[in-house]
Amino acid sequence: MGGKQLGFSDYEQTTAKKQTKREKFLAEMEAVVPWDALIALIEPIYPKTSKKGGRPPYPLATMLRIHLLQQWYSLSDPAMEEALIEVPTMRRFAGIDLISDRIP
Repeated sequence: MGGKQLGFSDYEQTTAKKQTKREKFLAEMEAVVPWDALIALIEPIYPKTSKKGGRPPYPLATMLRIHLLQQWYSLSDPAMEEALIEVPTMRRFAGIDLISDRIP
């Protein structure tokens, strides 16, 4: 998802020779999940930026990916937040850059 600059830990992960089970699974999910169809289905009811102000919603594709990660790995909201901070593979799958993006 996107061409963001890699951090040191991301670079280390992408240059590793052996793929982990998690990396293999997420690569398979990247290929088999109908992302465009799911986003098109959810987009009409997904919150939009309000004219009244407040925080803008996170990108729909990112939140969908995070939701699926939570389901696949049985993670609570706090555990998912922690995993996004600590696990570069999950962060990359969700399309989050730890340096410039907020963790949902």
